[in-house]
Parts: sequence; structure tokens; C-alpha cells
Amino acid sequence: MQTAASVIPNFSQNRKSSFYYSFLILPRPKRDAIETIYAFCRFTDDIVDEAGDEKEKHALLLQWTEELKRSLYGVSRYSLLNRLAAIIHRFHIPIEHFYELIKGMEMDLRNTRYGTFIELEQYCYRAASTVGLICAEVFGYTNEKTKQYAINLGKALQLTNILRDIKADAKNGRIYLPLEDLRKFSYSEEELLNLTYNNRFVELMKFECERAHEYFRRAKACLSEEDKTLFTAARTMGNIYYLLLLRIERAQYDVFAKRIRLSSPLKILVAMALQLRKNFPKNFHRYIHTELPA
Repeated sequence: MQTAASVIPNFSQNRKSSFYYSFLILPRPKRDAIETIYAFCRFTDDIVDEAGDEKEKHALLLQWTEELKRSLYGVSRYSLLNRLAAIIHRFHIPIEHFYELIKGMEMDLRNTRYGTFIELEQYCYRAASTVGLICAEVFGYTNEKTKQYAINLGKALQLTNILRDIKADAKNGRIYLPLEDLRKFSYSEEELLNLTYNNRFVELMKFECERAHEYFRRAKACLSEEDKTLFTAARTMGNIYYLLLLRIERAQYDVFAKRIRLSSPLKILVAMALQLRKNFPKNFHRYIHTELPA
């Protein structure tokens, strides 16, 4: 396993990341906490993504989990995990969220297909909703329902991510879209792996995009007014990914032609959006050209 310190990202050096623009507004102690959590997530993800056989990766994930347990007593070999443990204790973050996140990474090792949306939804919860629940403890909240906001927003973001990355995943022989959905629209695995863009693929993508929209709507409905200010960073992330979802739709769902992305200036504007909306509510939408979910 590579040294944990070598993969700790610096947000100021990672300006292409949506995380960078979302968390700029946090006060320094919370931003430092989120940066350490992000580093843990990236390192865990890298165990799965980097070259090596599956048996070795499973062993590394198991070792990483054991080191996480050791870090709770301040005795991990990895300084990143010991710093993370201090944050876990300081913000009273349930350790179960981190274990569930690791299980999500294990699913990426075991599965290259998902038969049903129920299976994919579990993956989305583990890969993304867990991160939302972890961050919620750092942000703070007064209404328990706000945790449902974190869960639903995580699923919305992960589904959007999956839709954007269909081409890259297909090139690696991986299909995240539920096979039951492919059958519903008579679009085959072979067509997807061959990056076939046709009317059946468009109808499939419309269906999947609407599902992502539904989770954005559920998230918005679960965020209480008293917690909105505390969750400005999460709402910013939601707005960035919502615009990405709209870009996919405006491209007629053709995620094969080129990777759908947002420019850095637009991400900056979205990061400023909530303040702009507060100060210039009548004029804001002409800059973004859409109603954002936050």
C-alpha cells in the first residue's frame, strides 16, 4: 500500500474538482475536517482503482479497515487515519458511515453489473450517501430530517456521476445502469459497451435522468429552513451536479461524443450562487439560466 500522506489532496491544488468550489466557503476548522475526510475517501477509492489483481485489492481494503479501527485509539501506522480519528471524535461522526463507505468500494471490486435499481441504490448509498452523512456531522444540523437530505443528495450526485461516466466505465467493461432498465428499453449490453447512440439509448437516458431529478427533489424537500445556512457547501455541490445533469440532457444524452463537464468559471459562479441569490433575487437566474435545486 502506498503511503497515505502521498495522496492527501490539497483543495487549492485541485481546482478542477467540484469539491474545491463547494467547500471554499466553509470556516477553516470545518474545511480542514472536510479536506481530511476527502483525503480518506480518495485514498480508499484509489485502492480499488489502481492497477493490481482483485485479491490484492481486497487484502488492501481489509488492511485499511483494520488500520481505521486502530486509528480510533490513536495507534494507526497512517497519520491520515489518526487525523481522521481525531475528526471523528471531535464531530461525533458514527464510525459505521466509514465502514459502509468501504463496503461501497468493495462492491466496485465484486460487481461490473447491477441487475436491478435496488442493487444500484445500495451502491449509491454506500459510495455517496455515506459521505453526505459524514459531512452532515461536520456541518452541524438541528433537524434530524436533514440527514435524509444528505442521503438523497448523495444518491442524486452518484447517479449523475454514473450518467456522465458511462463511456469511461464501458471502456473498462463496467455497466452501472441497471440491466433491468436496459431490457426495458431494448438496449443491449453489447450496444452500450460499443458506445452505440440511438433512439433506444436516448429513451433509456431520459428515464435515468428523471430518476436523478427525483432524488434532487427528495433532497430539497428534506432540508429544513433552519439548516440551510449550515449546508451551504452541500447545496453548492448539489447545484453543480444539477447543472451537470442538465448539460447531459441538453446534449441529447450523447455522453459518448465527449465528456460532459462544467467550466471552472461556471463552477465559481455556482459557488457564489447562494449569496448572489440572496442579494440579487430578481436578477440571479439570468446568469445561471435555470432554477437550481438548493
